[in-house]
Amino acid sequence: MSIVAANGSRSQNGQVTHDVAVVIAGDATAQSSSLYATGKALMDLVLALCLSVVAAPLVLLAVIAIKLTSRGPAFYLQTRLGKGGKPFIILKLRTMQHKCESLTGACWSTPNDPRVTWLGRILRKTHIDELPQLWNVLRGEMSLIGPRPERPEFVPQLEQAIPHYRRRLTTKPGVTGFAQVQLPPDTNLASVRVKLAYDLYYIRHANVWLDFRILLCTASKLLGMSFGTMRIAYGLPTQQMVEQNYQAIRLEPATAAR
Repeated sequence: MSIVAANGSRSQNGQVTHDVAVVIAGDATAQSSSLYATGKALMDLVLALCLSVVAAPLVLLAVIAIKLTSRGPAFYLQTRLGKGGKPFIILKLRTMQHKCESLTGACWSTPNDPRVTWLGRILRKTHIDELPQLWNVLRGEMSLIGPRPERPEFVPQLEQAIPHYRRRLTTKPGVTGFAQVQLPPDTNLASVRVKLAYDLYYIRHANVWLDFRILLCTASKLLGMSFGTMRIAYGLPTQQMVEQNYQAIRLEPATAAR
């Protein structure tokens, strides 16, 4: 038996050369990645459809409550960046005062943000305000699991301040994600830097088992389980592992981030 190696060499009696082994391993990895991507897209579609049916009455009640308690539309439309930096319109329930950025411009939300209405605080704490994003998943703009989609106004600043920030745009953003179930909301550059490390760990190590645990964490978070408890209960990667992955990425050529 004779096998032609990738560089044109041959190996006899079934002995595969190192070059061929590398090619075979690369093909297997690519195939596995393709199968995972296909499976995840199918999971997004099926789960988003099912969740949309269940969430519809809850969203309808929230819409009525918002209209009765504050001025302005019930839904909030905002431009975010998706995969490859492509902008799309995210759909959420409005939790802040209508046109609250008309005087301040785009800015991060802060703890106890005075712009958030009393009803909005409830919607945020229960994450009901994010349920309309299932529509973005059905449209193929988002995934159920992935990095949170960022506003285009903030990306240039973040990309300049934090190494490899743009790698977040190599995958679809998610309604929930590894960073979201392990860390509180962003409040400053330092918190964004920590969350980026978690996002990049997910992008590099994404698989069915990790996705399943993130979904479990999302449900557990809604029930009030702490970040640390979830990490131990579901065997999630430690912060040290996440940081080591980020430092390894920082050593890669800058062109790899594009």
